[in-house]
Amino acid sequence: MRSRSSGSSDDGDYSPVEAPGVDCSSDSHSPELLRQPAPKPNPSHFSRRPAVDGHASSAISRRSTSSINWKFSETSNGSIDKNHFSAHSTTSSPLCLGPPVDGPPTREMEKTQESAFSGRRPRLRSPWAITFLTVLVTAVGLGFLAAVLNSSVTRQIDPKGCRMSYMRPSYARLDDFDTEHTRFASKYSLYLYREQGIDNDVKVKGVPVLFIPGNAGSYKQVRPIAAEAANYFHEVLQHDEAAIRDGTRSLDFFTVDFNEDITAFHGQTLLDQAEFLNEAIRYILSLYLDPRASDRDPDLPDPTSVIVLGHSMGGIVARTMLIMPNYQSNSINTIITLSAPHARPPVSFDSEIVKIYQDINNYWRYAYSQQWANNNPLWHVTLVSITGGGLDTVVPSDYASVESLVPDTHGFTVFTTTVPNVWTSMDHQAILWCDQFRKVLTRTIFDIVDVNRAAQTRPRAERMRVFKKRLLTGMEPIAEKTVPLKELSTLLTLTDDSDDIIAQGKRLVLRKLGASSAARAHLLPIPPPGSPDMKRFTLLTDQKLDNPGENGKVEVLFCSILPVQSGPSGTGFASQMDLSGEATGSTRLACKNAAPDGVLLPASTQATRHPFFAEQEKEIRPFSYLQYAIDEISEYQFVAVVEKPNSSPSGFVIAEFSDHSQSHRTRHISLRRLLAFGVKLRLPASRPMVCEIKVPSLESSLLAYNLEVQNKCQSKTELFAPLVRQYLTEPYESKYFVNAEDVTVSLHGIAPYVPPPLKRRTAEDGLSFQFWTDPTCEADVQVKLSIDFMGSLGKLYMRYRTVFAAFPLLIVTLVLQKQFRIYDTTGVFVSFHEGLDLCLRQSIPLVLGFLTIFSLSTASSTQTGNASFWHWRNSTSTAIDFHQNDLLIGTQDPFFWFLVPLIGVVCIGVCTMINYMALALTYTLSLGVSVLSFRPGWIRNDDRRRTTAPGFQPSSPRRRMVITGVLLFLVATFIPYQFAYMVACLVQLATTVRAQRLASDLRSAANSNFYNYVHTIFILMLWILPINMPILVVWIHNLAVQWLTPFSSHHNVLSIMPFIVLVETLTTGKMVPRVSGRFKNFTSFLLFGISIYAGIYGVSCAYMLHHLVNVVAAWLVVVHSNPGSWSLSGLSNLYVGDVDDRKRGKEP
Repeated sequence: MRSRSSGSSDDGDYSPVEAPGVDCSSDSHSPELLRQPAPKPNPSHFSRRPAVDGHASSAISRRSTSSINWKFSETSNGSIDKNHFSAHSTTSSPLCLGPPVDGPPTREMEKTQESAFSGRRPRLRSPWAITFLTVLVTAVGLGFLAAVLNSSVTRQIDPKGCRMSYMRPSYARLDDFDTEHTRFASKYSLYLYREQGIDNDVKVKGVPVLFIPGNAGSYKQVRPIAAEAANYFHEVLQHDEAAIRDGTRSLDFFTVDFNEDITAFHGQTLLDQAEFLNEAIRYILSLYLDPRASDRDPDLPDPTSVIVLGHSMGGIVARTMLIMPNYQSNSINTIITLSAPHARPPVSFDSEIVKIYQDINNYWRYAYSQQWANNNPLWHVTLVSITGGGLDTVVPSDYASVESLVPDTHGFTVFTTTVPNVWTSMDHQAILWCDQFRKVLTRTIFDIVDVNRAAQTRPRAERMRVFKKRLLTGMEPIAEKTVPLKELSTLLTLTDDSDDIIAQGKRLVLRKLGASSAARAHLLPIPPPGSPDMKRFTLLTDQKLDNPGENGKVEVLFCSILPVQSGPSGTGFASQMDLSGEATGSTRLACKNAAPDGVLLPASTQATRHPFFAEQEKEIRPFSYLQYAIDEISEYQFVAVVEKPNSSPSGFVIAEFSDHSQSHRTRHISLRRLLAFGVKLRLPASRPMVCEIKVPSLESSLLAYNLEVQNKCQSKTELFAPLVRQYLTEPYESKYFVNAEDVTVSLHGIAPYVPPPLKRRTAEDGLSFQFWTDPTCEADVQVKLSIDFMGSLGKLYMRYRTVFAAFPLLIVTLVLQKQFRIYDTTGVFVSFHEGLDLCLRQSIPLVLGFLTIFSLSTASSTQTGNASFWHWRNSTSTAIDFHQNDLLIGTQDPFFWFLVPLIGVVCIGVCTMINYMALALTYTLSLGVSVLSFRPGWIRNDDRRRTTAPGFQPSSPRRRMVITGVLLFLVATFIPYQFAYMVACLVQLATTVRAQRLASDLRSAANSNFYNYVHTIFILMLWILPINMPILVVWIHNLAVQWLTPFSSHHNVLSIMPFIVLVETLTTGKMVPRVSGRFKNFTSFLLFGISIYAGIYGVSCAYMLHHLVNVVAAWLVVVHSNPGSWSLSGLSNLYVGDVDDRKRGKEP
């Protein structure tokens, strides 16, 4: 008689839970105890369980103590040589996990660990069992996760200020754009928007604008912006002769119906859309050449380019169009994107979309790195990225940055909180319909169009000037002042003995503007440019600044004395202001109006709460602010503030020249010191009206802050309440806080996984605060800045939510590695929780410690200029490593070293929770199967046992091979391998349920081993499922829209074959053999390598995790095949089960 040997106990269904007469104490591994003969089982114990298959019950006594421990020294039919049998024929109890005496040698550490493990085994027999250490770590991890989620929805939340928009939309489908133009015409459609009541036909007559919807977006999302453009032109611009003469015309908005395609998860879909849109642009331009479809002035040049407006992933599609083979040169010169993730893909679950991002970003960087314009194919292209800020919870606004792609001469990134007259954050969809923002956006587009040019837009430099003027505050370093470019426009005449000249260094303060009966000019002498301390001019008023010829309350002019030789005539001046009255002597000043350089600020009074006004609130007139460096106005002699009479006197003006040393402060403080003590500053009573405080160390988007402003001014005499602006130099994010007292500060600076900008940051870059306070109060202002610890937790959610696709796999693979090490040594495959407990004592802390040290080493190497050491990928620049933030937690700041172990602890808690959920699901389904398979009591015992046996009843090997072959054929031709993976997960769940029933009803170490094994494999597959689900959703969506063309990607059979074969093998009830010899540690090395990869590259290359786990599945298939000579003959064992052997024992 032949039998198989194992380090575990009897595999028979009728073996007792614990072998009688065996002591499972700490010294149970002694040779004397292991060599004692196993006590004979009590026959009465088995009298209640007759053999189901008809074999005599005496067959039990012929079985070996195990049938699980298969080693590569065995032959393919399961027999072993006699020498091997003699060494292992007698083993310990199933619950005593000591190795056989004459077994293969193990390391001393393994022996010690297994000895300690042996003593704990009876208490951890149940897969539900958990140790105090695991409970503690899980509680800490889940508690921290709960704090992060709670903070993300309750703290540091930007106020919502969008007002609703209204429109009367209609859409004309362009049916002539058919399959003759593009192969995607049967899937996608092109529409022309028309506003009812304004556009009476479908002929094109203006400037073409193409709207590209985003991920799962609708073509109808164009309606708020297109409706505003139609109404604004109809009501305002068409009556403006100057605008019409300058080339302004209506906008023809085209929009695309992508059937709500999901582009964020599938790279091939993105390429298909880009190809379709290039053909759509070709067709759109041809419409303007067809007299039947066009109603344009024939004297105008034919359009050669289209303005592109892209929302979300539509912005990425727009940039992809320029690298497609069917792109028509110069057909796109202006791209405006709304909440588009330019810097990196939202998720890295698809290798194709990661590659597309690399291709387009490298292309754009390479183009703008060219020295000469002739070598730059994008020289004429401008790219402006507009994002909503903190309220956008779909795509992190950090990803909208284009600072790593284009120089500021061709584009920039701006937040809606920065845009004048918007000043509010908005979510991912609100950026399309927000009323105040769509007004600014449409006016910006109208300002850049010029139908007198074939490109339909102004030259690149003029377009950039418009974008900066309309979308930026006007206080940025790149903001251009228009006063030096303007011609003299106003002739101001004053009396010679005017007493309205303000003394040098004095401040001009005007209250109740318009109270005087006649206009009055107040002159501030401009200091000479060679002053020892840099000076600047600032002016603030709550009134609108008048342009030449307007009759408001205040007008600001930069003036120089007009020479007498110029004569008395005012010829050449658009406006003349004679304030000399009947005086005999007078002085004439030639002036320029400063209104075009006026900066709008939100009104800050005791009654205001937000920078914006809500839907039902009264409109608040913004403040007007002027700011000039002394060099910008040095060619003039005076600043003239002209106060005009008005029937309702109100308002104020404050103007002054201030020294840079008094108005600017820089505090160099480390984050650690800021965390411990905060920053306290005092603005003295003799301060300038505008003070700026810069803290260079505040540049990370992972931290939030609290700013307290204590103003001791009396509210009755205060001209305005304190106004605070927080801002970054790049990207252009400004936030305003009116009536500032307690301010919550969050920013989008240096963010995880975002590439560094093209322009290197300086030591002075960082977060800055600008304070407007009433200097007439003569009271101190106290400022305190501190880190908001609880508010900072919420910032981790948006930046690190994708980490749950990678770091949990690190934990699961380490646990599986520990389970295999114990199994290969002792023959016992411990439960997931028991393996997790053992890992928490050694391997997990070591791995997390290694990753923490590794992150610190990469940070230090980058700071010392040795970033090229970690530059493992090609980039377009030798000076900047654009992939330096791809590793680990995505940041080079050593301050955040604690995030690695912290994320690890959170993932441990999540893995524990998912494991218990899987256990609950398994037990629930098992209970349901038991209820459904219940048989009445009058059925014979043999028939009932045969119909309700909990063991495996697999189908024939041929049938399983046919099913596997059909599934692989479908993967190769029609379905993506992600669908087959989901099927494999469902099959593995069914296998786990059956294994649980077998282990629960027929208790034995062998059944417990198999259940723990298949359960952990199921957990491993569950963590890979989220990586595969997005592609599966895309495929299902394609079927739903009746797209009959086969899915054009993800048909690699090798990406799923190991999973399918492994899952089919486990359906037979076949336990994985124990590995010995030279390949004993290969499983451990493989799983350990995957865990390290998941920690380092998992977030940036999550799609690789599927393929790495696929390699593990392939290795387990090889182990299951058990070929003694490493030939293909062992593969026949994969589809033959061994459960019957475990039940009946081997035949002699």
